[in-house]
Amino acid sequence: MSTKKRWKPLTLVALACLILVLGACGNTKDAIPADNANQSESTENTGSMDGMDHVSMDHNGSGEVPEGLKTAENPTYAIGTQAIIESDHMPGMKGATATIVGAYDTTVYSISYTPTNGGPEVKDHKWVIHEELKDAGKEPLQPGDKAVVNADHMEGMKGATAVIDSAEQTTVYMVDYTSTTGEEVKNHKWVTESELSPVK
Repeated sequence: MSTKKRWKPLTLVALACLILVLGACGNTKDAIPADNANQSESTENTGSMDGMDHVSMDHNGSGEVPEGLKTAENPTYAIGTQAIIESDHMPGMKGATATIVGAYDTTVYSISYTPTNGGPEVKDHKWVIHEELKDAGKEPLQPGDKAVVNADHMEGMKGATAVIDSAEQTTVYMVDYTSTTGEEVKNHKWVTESELSPVK
């Protein structure tokens, strides 16, 4: 066998390998790890409102409430009724019609904290309730106090040490609503009484 004939099969094999390698590299830019894919979707569907980072905020909730949370006896907005949301914690929230799922009397806090996952500091997050703070005791906390958060409304929130920015004794509501952008939201926690208005 001549040298020319002997090298021809090797050249073809090398060329085929090169094509496979280049093909694999071409596909890697389209492959997104599962964790990153979820994060990208979350980023597209949420935004930052009032200086708060809601990139990883969970719009929907399980409907479970913290142990010891007291159901409101005579709330302004009874369970099953509707109200207009006046707050804009998240895009599409302000102006949406909410159905009241739960009403509770408690102390509600806005907080600032650094997420446990290493994300940037979150300032003036609304809202966390007294029963969602670890070992908070019976008395309401005051602005400037610190507490560990047990709630997981956002990624990196649970277990973070928060500074209380504001505190208010009020009725808070868990609500279902369709956002003005068309998203169905179930068991959203929390909306305060002052952030709701009657349906006209």
